[in-house]
Amino acid sequence: MSNSVFAARPGAIGEPPEHYGNPFGEQRTLTEGRSVVELADRAVLTITGPDRLTWLDSLTTQSLKGLTPGESAETLLLNPNGRVEHAMRLIDDGESLWLLIDGTQREPLAAWLNRMKFMLRVEIADRSDDFVTIGSFGDALEVPAATSQDVPLVWVDPWSSVVRGGHQYATSATHPAATWNYSETLVAVDADLSAFDAAGSLAFDALRIAAWRPRFSSEVDDRTIPHELDWMRSAVHLNKGCYRGQETVAKVHNLGHPPRRLVMLHLDGSEGALPEVGAEVRLGEKTVGTVTASARHFELGPIALAVIKRGVDAAETLAVTSDIGEIAAAQEVIVPTDAGAEANVPRLPRLGAVTRG
Repeated sequence: MSNSVFAARPGAIGEPPEHYGNPFGEQRTLTEGRSVVELADRAVLTITGPDRLTWLDSLTTQSLKGLTPGESAETLLLNPNGRVEHAMRLIDDGESLWLLIDGTQREPLAAWLNRMKFMLRVEIADRSDDFVTIGSFGDALEVPAATSQDVPLVWVDPWSSVVRGGHQYATSATHPAATWNYSETLVAVDADLSAFDAAGSLAFDALRIAAWRPRFSSEVDDRTIPHELDWMRSAVHLNKGCYRGQETVAKVHNLGHPPRRLVMLHLDGSEGALPEVGAEVRLGEKTVGTVTASARHFELGPIALAVIKRGVDAAETLAVTSDIGEIAAAQEVIVPTDAGAEANVPRLPRLGAVTRG
């Protein structure tokens, strides 16, 4: 899906535009709050009705019952085994809940929500054709946000800190998301955006990777659980009521370990190549993971996000496949190898066993 209003701009490459001729410069202007990025590959759904918050709260990972008009949140829909099926960025206006989602989720999520309405007072609508999503950093730019019930439709990303009820596995002294002041604004498709400087999707992806920020369309596959991506810091409330997949979330967090872990890779840039999405990550002759996103960052150089097996030693240098051969990759740990088992429950003797004092 593409609803691009920036594709006709001078120098635009791709639809929606990947860049406008200077990806490094675009990263700088974007992170400094001097440009915006068009996210025309996104979609928008609404849930209207008095039961909307309690209903979605009962289905997904985040605590939503107390969401106030204008407040932002993020939530995940899991399958019964705890695998991520959908990710939603949420704004409530007091009457409707606005769901900002990746474009690939547009039809399947709407269909699933409609099947689950039963007798509840909720109505689902697809508003994707009415708006374009604009991403920006900081508050220097006054993007002309659409409003609903006098509430500006601006989603402020909670990734910059651990939300109430969430949990962070990353143990780095300074999390790169500490300066992640990112937001997404819904703008009417006929709004005049000609006064805004533009950055392409390549610039945004580079900044996202450097902030360790997971995205549904990039990092999620049919086996993903939230723990593997450290997504519990922004999208999971560990102390809320029951929801689909909660047993897996609690069991892995309290007693087990996620089978895989997200890692950022610093790539050898001497050959000038970047791995494709889906490229194999190897340790010696063994394939231990997959690249989910890669980019050239204006300060860090070539980087990538990858999901690898949990047990891979964090000190090991890995290799990533590419068209020119293997690229050496040093790990920067996001999810540690010992993530999980937070309950630290002592092992109890078997019933009837003899203990020694």
